[in-house]
Amino acid sequence: MGRARNGEAVSKERLVAAEVRRLRELLAEAEKAKDLATWRRAYCVLGYIEGQTVIAMASALDINRTAITKWLAWYSAEGAEGLRTTPPPGRVPRLTETQRAEVARVVEAGPIAAGFSSGMWTGALVGEWIEKRFGVRYHPQHIPRLLHQLGFSVQRPRKRLARADLAKQAMWLKQTLPAIKKKRVPVEV
Repeated sequence: MGRARNGEAVSKERLVAAEVRRLRELLAEAEKAKDLATWRRAYCVLGYIEGQTVIAMASALDINRTAITKWLAWYSAEGAEGLRTTPPPGRVPRLTETQRAEVARVVEAGPIAAGFSSGMWTGALVGEWIEKRFGVRYHPQHIPRLLHQLGFSVQRPRKRLARADLAKQAMWLKQTLPAIKKKRVPVEV
């Protein structure tokens, strides 16, 4: 692709009044939504159409001029919609929204309700249940990420002996531990 002449980076079909109006609407919408990335793109394209140079806009907004050139190409190809911020495309989720909702309900109900003998969910148990129910296998390290997306957080139980004497433990913490703990020796200057 060769260099465009000055003022010709935007195709003629994008220079009509309706397209420029859509661009102005996008600029106002991005400002209202506080979407800085979309605002900068729309501002630069509109500025270019109104006669500002790419170099002047790049130095005014402290951005690289190749970014503005790229935005002009997006606008030329797709119009104002090509300047919007969109989430990056990714792989289609393995579980549908209804299946994810079912996973959330089952996790909330507990592993015993799901047919396991353990009283506490682990990532491996959740993965096993998902594989049995839906035939979808997840990597063990992905299960906590999936649960976090569903609104759950990792909970680890405290390890405490069943027959421990809590009163004796508290007394040990208050009396014995401070007595055996190393004390700082003041340094004389």
